[in-house]
Amino acid sequence: MMSEFRHRFRPRYYEIDRQGVVFNMWYLAYLDDAVGRFFTERGAAWEQWVGQGFDTQVVHVELDYAAGLTDDRDSEIVIRPGRIGNKSFTLDFAFETDLEAGEPKRAVAGRIVYAVIAADGSGAITVPDALREALQA
Repeated sequence: MMSEFRHRFRPRYYEIDRQGVVFNMWYLAYLDDAVGRFFTERGAAWEQWVGQGFDTQVVHVELDYAAGLTDDRDSEIVIRPGRIGNKSFTLDFAFETDLEAGEPKRAVAGRIVYAVIAADGSGAITVPDALREALQA
């Protein structure tokens, strides 16, 4: 069974736009940080991948915006492994706010698709067993 991963953070003042919410480009930066933590927690830190002969590239991202994040409260990114294909995998994610409420508010939801590539630049390769195991943990 694939379990979810949660990463709590608080947006910083300089990430807030003139409308008083997180500027849209920061969502991908937060996501990139959380995905790195997701794999590290599962024993498959990104720093190890090239030495194992592979890396990943983002090939598709979707963001569905419902509400803004602000710098006056904590937010959380929830990551769940989605589809694991032959040469790519998908992570589903959501940004939640109002964490102290009985039901946190989903501010942004989406998915990110990664292609697995050979570290030598020769192209797409099959998802390595170690990476597949980390995704299924």
